[in-house]
Amino acid sequence: MTGRLEGKTAVVTAAGQGMGHASVLAFAREGAKVIATDIDEGKLASLKEVEGVVTRRLDVLNPDAIKQFAAGIEAPDILFNCAGFVHNGTILDCDEDAFDFSVALNVRAMYRMIRALLPGMIERGSGTIVNMASVASTVIAAPNRFIYGTTKAAVIGLTKSVALDYVTKGIRANCICPGTIESPSLQDRMRALGDYDQARASFISRQPMGRLGTAEEVANLVVYLASDESAFMTGNAVVIDGGWANA
Repeated sequence: MTGRLEGKTAVVTAAGQGMGHASVLAFAREGAKVIATDIDEGKLASLKEVEGVVTRRLDVLNPDAIKQFAAGIEAPDILFNCAGFVHNGTILDCDEDAFDFSVALNVRAMYRMIRALLPGMIERGSGTIVNMASVASTVIAAPNRFIYGTTKAAVIGLTKSVALDYVTKGIRANCICPGTIESPSLQDRMRALGDYDQARASFISRQPMGRLGTAEEVANLVVYLASDESAFMTGNAVVIDGGWANA
């Protein structure tokens, strides 16, 4: 049986763990050749033996590194911008450094990756971009997520703009808006709050389904948006949040 992504190539950022890692595996299962990138090469080790996957160290905060990376590969069919950071706090907890870092990683890195790889997609006449947004954005507000929600709202705007500007060039751009997803970064945030069990119960309580989402569930959506099955979709912010936004 031919995979849905047979013959396609994909670039994934933040592929070392969580939703990025799960998406690399899902892409590979569907027949894609995947370039899995992360700033932490150690986190990419488990992907080195996966058929169809090559790993590269890439610091998406470094514009020169992005340019060199793009110059060294053929334009991919798929770009999944997954790198991001969750800052905890209100506007009064977000100083200038925290603001700048979140904007740099959550928005500017996507801008740079798209600018670097989009020209090759346009030249070929096709390309699919999937960006990681969040339900905490223009969809809903989440407590203590000021700059995170601000940057993820920007990702939705960025995605819609790219989708509209290049819809006649064979380019599609969509973003996904997850709710609370089980991941290593979430585990770190729960431990950082001091009482892990209480923090976990709090995160689960805001999900109407009574559980957290899984990275694999998000990866399935990423594959769909990257595949020809969603060929009539562009400029969408697709929510996958267990009903949180509707609660």
